[in-house]
Amino acid sequence: MNLERVAVIGGGPGGLYAARLLKRSHPDAEVTVYEQSSPDTTFGFGVGLASRTQRNLRDADAASLDAIVAAAHPHEMSMQVGSEVARLAHGDLLAIARTTLLAVLQQHAQDAGVHLRFGERREAADLDADLVIAADGINSATRTQLTDEFEPRIDTGAGLYLWCGTDFALPSAIFVPVITEHGTFVAHAYPYAADRSTFLIETDEATWRRAGFDASTDRTAPQDSDEVSLQYLQDAFAETLQHHRLIGNRTKWMRFRTVGCTRWHSGNVVLLGDAAHTAHYSIGSGTKLAMEDAIALDHALTSAANLDDALTEYERIRRPAVEHLQQIAHRSELWWESFPQRMDLPVDQLMIAYMTRAGKVGLDRFAESAPTVVSQGLASYASRPAGTVSPTDITDWILAQPLAHHGADFATRIAPADLRDAPTTAKLDVVSTAAWDAEADTVVDNAPQAEILWLTGPDSRVAVLNRLDLAERLLRATSATVVVEAPETHRADVAAGLASARAHLAFFTEPASAEPEPVMSGTGAPT
Repeated sequence: MNLERVAVIGGGPGGLYAARLLKRSHPDAEVTVYEQSSPDTTFGFGVGLASRTQRNLRDADAASLDAIVAAAHPHEMSMQVGSEVARLAHGDLLAIARTTLLAVLQQHAQDAGVHLRFGERREAADLDADLVIAADGINSATRTQLTDEFEPRIDTGAGLYLWCGTDFALPSAIFVPVITEHGTFVAHAYPYAADRSTFLIETDEATWRRAGFDASTDRTAPQDSDEVSLQYLQDAFAETLQHHRLIGNRTKWMRFRTVGCTRWHSGNVVLLGDAAHTAHYSIGSGTKLAMEDAIALDHALTSAANLDDALTEYERIRRPAVEHLQQIAHRSELWWESFPQRMDLPVDQLMIAYMTRAGKVGLDRFAESAPTVVSQGLASYASRPAGTVSPTDITDWILAQPLAHHGADFATRIAPADLRDAPTTAKLDVVSTAAWDAEADTVVDNAPQAEILWLTGPDSRVAVLNRLDLAERLLRATSATVVVEAPETHRADVAAGLASARAHLAFFTEPASAEPEPVMSGTGAPT
């Protein structure tokens, strides 16, 4: 297909990367990026790049990836609760300052022959181009102007978070909660340069209000940072910060917005990155998704006979992976919003719960990269001495452990079949689509007063994961022994749920019908 002029609205990582790839695959085309800000203006701090993302970028354009890696900062991962720390050794996790990443991508776009126009705000309707790529972010003006064509939908999370940074490099990425007089705050932090770290902090609305941050948010001007919150959090996380300061950059409390669109293209205009979709920060970055969008768009434009076919193919190929990741990200978002209730778990078992929270990483796979953490976590699950657990088949081992709960003893974690219809058992058919929505709240608030709560429902993997999440809520809200029923095909997921304290017991059935499971978009690094 012949492209003479390509216009990109938005000079973030996705727009710059798309421009470079398209200029390389269509060398005769005039490719121009329009960015309303100056070249060195950016918001945010570091950008993380997991190993799977690095492989995708290397396959698409090794030269730019080499430059990114050369400027990036490697790190490992840890979780701390109180004085307990679980550490993961992983050499493939990288982070880079967003300003540095933009500088690298700007240079490589120019080296390819892309024209960069800064300080220019353009609208799709005003651009004379064969193709207009709208990479103009979560607040996309293009998406807003073409609402009827794209049909966007935006869901807002219940929790609140803010982005800030600090002026030293943490020894590793870390997840750490602190409890203040107002409630619990959780930091997701990681180093991205020799003297800088990203610090993302989240909390629930009740804690946010008790701390007075609703008022400080209202008082903070759009161009400013919420200094009241930054000072409070700097004191709260002083130990983790090693008494360094927190740095703001238009830092204010926000609620995460999950963006989706019925269509990603209309005529010669196509959405890319956050303009088309977002996924919660706890599972992956918008930068990763936008740059992988750019790769898919370039492939489609290179192979299709005409523009409409290309944009249709781009969406056909890319949408399932994005929507699957959004589904995983939403489950992760809800897990983090309810994180404080799990702080009673030993830290290694909590790390197992974290890694398996969304169904993206299986416990067997996690054990390959972190055998010590998994061994310690399983020891806590089974109430065994630390260092005495090294199963060859983790799933079978988890299911074989005995359970004593509220005066009842079970030889294994597989519930006896006759318990299902016992007089002391209440069966709950779980049909809600999320474990933390209003329908699920009603189930938890009105849970039967029974010795056994037996959860059944559809056979799909998504339904089973949802059932495990609801089981966790019931486990913590009632004194019942909670059983999750699932097909044998989801045995590993249920075992991981048991080890993560999401349920007490499992019961397995043959699936009603063989249904294909969605392809998991795994990464080589924990996320």
